[in-house]
Amino acid sequence: MSNREESVIEALLFASGEPVAIAELSAILDLPKESIVEKVEKMQKEWDVEERGFRILTLEDGYQICTRDCYFPYIQKLVEPRRQQPLSQAALEVLAIIAYQQPVTRSVIEEIRGCNSDSGLARLIERGLCEEQGRLDAPGRPMLYGTTTEFLRAFGLTSIRDLPEPDGLTEIEKLLMEREEDAEQPENQ
Repeated sequence: MSNREESVIEALLFASGEPVAIAELSAILDLPKESIVEKVEKMQKEWDVEERGFRILTLEDGYQICTRDCYFPYIQKLVEPRRQQPLSQAALEVLAIIAYQQPVTRSVIEEIRGCNSDSGLARLIERGLCEEQGRLDAPGRPMLYGTTTEFLRAFGLTSIRDLPEPDGLTEIEKLLMEREEDAEQPENQ
């Protein structure tokens, strides 16, 4: 029945289109979480060996099916890419602060940057890279912001714990800019 369980996991991940929590897969299949993790790891290895068009991403406490990066040029030819302006330096600074300080209030972001961060924060929320994550239990109950699973996906991270150490902040900024530049490259064919 192992192959059937793996097929069910594959079908659930494919149908969802969003990350599916290990606990949810465990409940649906009536299997222990450890068994789900083992099956998904086995599937990930097999799919890598077979060089399948899809891979299973591990995100925080769940999984998601996505296409392999190496097939992006082909997919790009099929689907008109959505043109986005690259993130500004201000938005990159705000994103780095949120990633390392989350959950964080707008006033803390502005204190660190030394200037207003409204437009950078709005751009990040619009792109789905950060989101509101509740309110601080303090006077005025300011909004708290944190990164999203889209942030993890966009930067190839499994968890926020995979961020480079703060002294390597320039590395994450370089990665952000490289990803933005890659997304803006016109088709050369």
